[in-house]
Amino acid sequence: MNAAVDTAPRTDSGGGGAIGDYFKFAERGTTLATEARAGLTTFMVMAYIIFLNGNIIAKPLGLDPVAVAAGTALIAGIMTIAMGVVGNYPFALAAGLGINAIVAFSLTAKGLDAKGAMGVIVLEGIAILVLVLVGLREAIMNAVPLALKRSIGVGIGLFILFIGFANGGLISSGCGPDSATLGFCNGTLVTLSFPTTPGQFVFLLGLAITFILFARRIRAALIISIIVTTIVAILAGVQKVDTSTLVATPSFATLGLGLQDPFQVFTKLGVVTALLTIFAIMLSDFFDTMGTVTGIAAEAGLSKPDGTVPGVGRVLIVDSVAAIAGGIGGTSSNTTYIESAAGVAEGGRTGFASVVTGILFLLAIFLSPIAGLIPAQATAPALVLVGYLMFTLVKDIPVGDIEDGLPALLTMILMPLTYDITVGIGAGFISWVLLKVVRGKAGEVHPLMWVVSLAFVLFFANNWLQTMIS
Repeated sequence: MNAAVDTAPRTDSGGGGAIGDYFKFAERGTTLATEARAGLTTFMVMAYIIFLNGNIIAKPLGLDPVAVAAGTALIAGIMTIAMGVVGNYPFALAAGLGINAIVAFSLTAKGLDAKGAMGVIVLEGIAILVLVLVGLREAIMNAVPLALKRSIGVGIGLFILFIGFANGGLISSGCGPDSATLGFCNGTLVTLSFPTTPGQFVFLLGLAITFILFARRIRAALIISIIVTTIVAILAGVQKVDTSTLVATPSFATLGLGLQDPFQVFTKLGVVTALLTIFAIMLSDFFDTMGTVTGIAAEAGLSKPDGTVPGVGRVLIVDSVAAIAGGIGGTSSNTTYIESAAGVAEGGRTGFASVVTGILFLLAIFLSPIAGLIPAQATAPALVLVGYLMFTLVKDIPVGDIEDGLPALLTMILMPLTYDITVGIGAGFISWVLLKVVRGKAGEVHPLMWVVSLAFVLFFANNWLQTMIS
């Protein structure tokens, strides 16, 4: 979109004085006013996460949604400012959609509580940071085939879209009444609940508002739809208003959560399952960041002709620390947001845009008490739309080639069906290696893929092996 940005040095600093010199306004062809406007734009299109994150993780983890909202704004603000100052790119960070759903549903389904789930995020963030520091980033990027990388993103998109419809009350589990006696599900696994309640109608209205605003390219579409749908929910009696929350001070009760019991995952799941669970989340976090960073840098005209991003190591370090900070803060892994592209579209080219976005996130902490007023029906439409946006990656997967298409399908479909990202990634890895072997292409399988696929075989056979051993 802006590939022809003038990057030649200029004699002025873009009107920013010392700030312009530090952030290289002149070199990147921008000004203080442009960067400030870009930072504001990015914040407007990302602000929805402050309220959405609490609605995703608070109830499953037994947390206070107001505290989650405050923590979300705090960590996002600090890490976005760090990205601007250290990385000097117009990238903003916040609690990652998809990973927060994994924390809320997959990890709790495995028996982890809030401390254990956030401990997993701390550990996967540390793992990513180590990989970046020792230079193994390229090795992992080269080991995993592109089709599987993309299918992981698509699968998570379908996962959170599914959660959106469930939170909106439109779908529910639907096994028949005799399932327990028969030992299998004799009904539809998921049933459509035709709208009959005010809550369901509010969700459908919110979905329509979200689609219309997004289709009309209104930049703050998601936050506007959340606000409007919340107002409708209150007027319809779906959401009760507790006026005492409107004057409450922000709560930071979730801070420190990920450090309270970080190794719970090992004690509850065992070493093999724990390592693979951490690995699966790390893969999602890792590839999501790489795709976002390279894509936005290219849009801004800041990448090299071969697609590499100058100084990307600093960006990845900040992003890795953000994952750790999200776990410690009890808000789930923080990652670089694709919504940063909105600021780039407004002319953002330097880290000063991120500093502005981060400051606005910190100011938004004072809005966190109203998070308790926002019902699931108001945030569920945003999940559906974000799920669609992640699903669009499917167009770049060669589904006609069984070697890539079948593993990609297993990866994508098993995540929402099992509510478990590890299952989807494991099935994709194993099937990809298997198909390469049976087609006589074992030499194309990277050694890392052999090791990880074998580990996933042990993961799936864990219960059987435990039975045999006992």
